[in-house]
Amino acid sequence: MNPREIDTTERPFVLIWEVTQACELACKHCRADAEPLRHPDELTTAEGKQFLEEARRFGDEQLVVLSGGDPLAREDTVELIDHGTDIGLRMTLTPSGTASLTPERIQDLADAGLRRMALSIDCGSEAAHDEFRQEGGSFEQTLQAARATRAAGLPLQINTTVCAETVDELPAIRELVADLGAVLWSVFFLVPVGRGRVLDPISPDRAECVMEWLCDVADDAPFGVKTTEAPHYRRVALQRRDEPEGVSHSSPDGIGRRMGVTAGNGFAFVSYLGDVYPSGFLPDTAGNVREEGIVDVYRDSNLFQSLRDSDALRGKCGACEYRHVCGGSRSRAYAYTQDPLASDPLCAYVPDEYNGPLPEQSFSTRDASSAD
Repeated sequence: MNPREIDTTERPFVLIWEVTQACELACKHCRADAEPLRHPDELTTAEGKQFLEEARRFGDEQLVVLSGGDPLAREDTVELIDHGTDIGLRMTLTPSGTASLTPERIQDLADAGLRRMALSIDCGSEAAHDEFRQEGGSFEQTLQAARATRAAGLPLQINTTVCAETVDELPAIRELVADLGAVLWSVFFLVPVGRGRVLDPISPDRAECVMEWLCDVADDAPFGVKTTEAPHYRRVALQRRDEPEGVSHSSPDGIGRRMGVTAGNGFAFVSYLGDVYPSGFLPDTAGNVREEGIVDVYRDSNLFQSLRDSDALRGKCGACEYRHVCGGSRSRAYAYTQDPLASDPLCAYVPDEYNGPLPEQSFSTRDASSAD
C-alpha cells in the first residue's frame, strides 16, 4: 500500500493498537509508562477481534501495528495476528527486545501471517543500549531477535529514538541497520511524554543537522529511512533538492504526497483501554472503540478533522510555505503548549514572511555538536 495513494481523510496509513501496557523493560523514553503486569481493563480477545473487524472497514490491506508495552505480554497476540490476517488486514508488530522473543515465537508470528517485525535499537553498543533500556542483555536479545526475524522470512524494521543521550550513536546504529538487513530505519525524534519527560531533546539546530545527515543516509543506504514526529524531514529533503513546496515526486520515500503522515492525518492510535488518539504521543482522546467504531472516530471527530486541515495551523507552522508537505509534529506542539495546532518547537525553519513569536523548546546544552 503506497502512502501517496491513501486518502487520509478516509483512512489512516498507520493504525496502531497498543494491545497492552505490560512490559518487562523500563526504558527511559517509554511513552506508555509501561508496567510489569497487564491492566485488568485492557481490551479482551473478543473485543480486540471486533476492533480489527471494524478496522477492516477502512479498506483492503489496512496497516495495523500491534504495540505496547510489549505486545507479546499478551498470550493471544498470535491469535489476533492470525485473525487480522484472515480478514484482510496487514498485521505488523513492535515487540520489546527481551528473552521472550525466541526464534520459535517469531516463527509462530510469521506462520500467523505477520507482515513485518519492528525492533528498537537506540544505541550502537551493548552497554549504552542496555543502560538506555534499563535492562541488561536487551541489546544482544534484540540482535538475536532481528536475525531470527530475517531467518523466518519476515521484513525487519529498526526503530531508534533520537534525544541528547542517543544522538551521537546514530552513525553506529546506521551500520547495524545495514548489517542486520533491515528494510526500513524509522528514526523517532523525542516527544516529552511518559518517561520521556525526563530526557533532554536535541536542539532545533541539531535536529536540522540530523535530518540533513539522514537525507545523505537515505541516498546511499540499502534500506529506507523515515522519521517519526519529525515531518520537517520532508521540508529538508525538498530544500536539498532545491524544489518548491507542494512539488510532485514519484520517489519511494513518499515525499510526493501533499501531506506526510502526521498525528490524526494518516495516523491513529488506540490504547489498551480502547481510547482513540491521533497519536500515542498526543494524549487528547477523540472517543473509545468500546463505544464508537474506529472508522467513524477517525473520519468524523472534530479533533481528527482539525488535524487534517494544514491551513488551521497556528504560529510559524501556519505561516510556513511547507505546511502542506510537513505540518510539524502535532504531538510535540501539544506536549509543549497543550494546543495540537501550535507550532512545532523542534523545527528551526522560520518562514520569510513570519514576524511573530517563535515556539520555545527546553533542551540541554550538551547537544552542541553535529550528528556526523
